[in-house]
Amino acid sequence: MRKLRITAVVLVAVIATGALYQLPAGPFAHREFPERPIAQAPALAEPPQAVQGEATGEPTARTSASVPTEPRIAYPDRGPGTYAVLPGDPATLGRSGRMMTYQFVVEGGITGLDRSAVARFVRETYAAPDGWTAGGRWRFRQVGPGQAAAFQLMFVTPGTRDRLCGGGYDHYTSCRIGKRVVLNIARWVQGVPGYGAPLAVYRQYMVSHETGHRLGEAHELCPGPGRPAPVMQQQTLGLHGCTANAWPYRSGRRYEGRLGKYDDSVPTS
Repeated sequence: MRKLRITAVVLVAVIATGALYQLPAGPFAHREFPERPIAQAPALAEPPQAVQGEATGEPTARTSASVPTEPRIAYPDRGPGTYAVLPGDPATLGRSGRMMTYQFVVEGGITGLDRSAVARFVRETYAAPDGWTAGGRWRFRQVGPGQAAAFQLMFVTPGTRDRLCGGGYDHYTSCRIGKRVVLNIARWVQGVPGYGAPLAVYRQYMVSHETGHRLGEAHELCPGPGRPAPVMQQQTLGLHGCTANAWPYRSGRRYEGRLGKYDDSVPTS
C-alpha cells in the first residue's frame, strides 16, 4: 500500500488538557509482535513537570462505537515527541475481572483529532458486547494525568511509532511495547487496503488487537477460509482467507485461532 502521509508538517503546541511530557524510546518491538522484551521498558509514571519532548457474520461496526463525524486529521511524518494525557473518565467498563487502568495519550503535531470523541470510541470498544470485557476477565477505566495506570494507549505519528516500538523502519503498523499500547495515527486515518469492512471496524480492531497484547495475548492464525479472523491475527498485514473481525469474543465465547503468525511483509509504499 502506498504510504500516505500529510506533506505539510504541522507544528503546533500541545494544549495539555492533561500533562505534557517526553517519553524515552522503547528499545524493542516490531510488526505488532507480542514477543517483546519488556524488562527495559521505561516507567509509566510521568515526570512532575512539563518537558519538550484488530463462525460467520458480516463485519459491521457496533452502533455504539461508530466512527464519529470528524474534521480532517493531519499529522507530520514524525511528531515532536510531546504528549498530552486526557482527563480520566469515572466509568468502570466491565462487571468483573482484573482492573486495567489506562491513560489516553496523544502526541503533539496531530491536528483535527477529536480527542474526547476518540476516547469515548475506545471506551465503547472495550465495553462492547464482544469486547475484552465480555468474558468477565477484564475491566477497564480511563485515568488522567498523574494517576497510576496499567498501560498507556498512545496515538502517535509514524516516525514516533518507529522510535517507540523499535525494530527499524516501519512507519506502517502499530505495536505494544511494555506498558505502552502504541497506535499509529496513519492507520487510524487511512485504515488498510482490502480490509473489506468499514473504517470503524478497523479502528475497533486496532484498539482490541494491541490491547490484547497488553493482556498477554499472542498472535493467532486464520481458522479457515471465510471465517472471521481472530482479533489476535495480524489483520493489518493480511486476512489470509478470513474476514475482518474486531472482536475477541463472539456470542459470549472467546474466539481464537491457532497460535502463530504469517511471514507477511510490511508495506513500504
